[in-house]
Amino acid sequence: MIGVLIVNLGTPDASDTSSVRRYLREFLMDGRVIDIPYPFRFLLVNGIIAPFRAPKSAKIYQELWEERGSPLKFYGEDVCRDLQSQLGNNYIVKLAMRYQSPDLATAMSEMEKLNLKKLIVIPFFPQYASATTGSIYERVMELMSTWQTMPNFSIINYFYDHPVFAKFFADRAAKYQKEVDFDYYLFSYHGVPERHIRKGDVTKNTCILGSCCDSITEKNHACYRAQCFATTRLIAKEMGLKEGTYGTAFQSRLGRDPWLQPYTDETIKKLVKEGKKKVLAFSPAFVSDCLETTIEVGEEYKELFEEEGGEHWQLVESLNNSPEWVDLLVDLVKAN
Repeated sequence: MIGVLIVNLGTPDASDTSSVRRYLREFLMDGRVIDIPYPFRFLLVNGIIAPFRAPKSAKIYQELWEERGSPLKFYGEDVCRDLQSQLGNNYIVKLAMRYQSPDLATAMSEMEKLNLKKLIVIPFFPQYASATTGSIYERVMELMSTWQTMPNFSIINYFYDHPVFAKFFADRAAKYQKEVDFDYYLFSYHGVPERHIRKGDVTKNTCILGSCCDSITEKNHACYRAQCFATTRLIAKEMGLKEGTYGTAFQSRLGRDPWLQPYTDETIKKLVKEGKKKVLAFSPAFVSDCLETTIEVGEEYKELFEEEGGEHWQLVESLNNSPEWVDLLVDLVKAN
């Protein structure tokens, strides 16, 4: 038996304030997410961020919530079911979340009892980042450290460069291109603090947060920023876009420390000033539509774009529970 564990970031169990606060505390107390000493992180998260941010976030989650609950969770459940169906009885597929439920520890405990020949872990993040895939890797290894019988093990660090990934977004974009003559294509990725990228530069002399990300090399192949720019290039190539008609930006910054740039909100203002009136937006750092895609990019940035004088803003949906996404996962499993 081969175990396949698919893992996404997580979502509150409900859209009320207490559930959101509980989620934020678990998420933000991860030392790979907020990488400051524990005492300061504890005070910051529990004394400032969670108490004040939870009520505001709960209102946004209530906008996002559907009859089946959080899209990030129920899309994951759909994919888990369909992936199991595609792989067959020689595999056991389980869904887990790094934070909240379905709990990663419970899923790993269930995997341990199956006496697996191999365990394949697939974090649901197209690009590698220490705060996402790295955190899942760390937690899985921590949980496995108590196992007496270790199966063969592999983890998928990233899959942004899988041909199906770029083709999916190109195909979805084509649907909107038939309706609107867009004059710009903006690829918006979730941001991380610049220090996360510098800390990940094991060479200590490669990262300049600039032209070093213009291509993937032996030195920067695990750099989140470089992988984001590479993702943009791959999708743009699949779409046949010309240089100057597309760009990369980063969203969701928090706090005063510098995060990856250019910032999406500032880029939007700049685009309108340059005369870009019709923009097709992508969120290729996410496989499931969630607060950061549906609300932030789909609604808040659309509102900003129109306030600045833009005419048409359209978000391309994520992989969600599409057959193409399941096919990509099947391919990743078989290759590993």
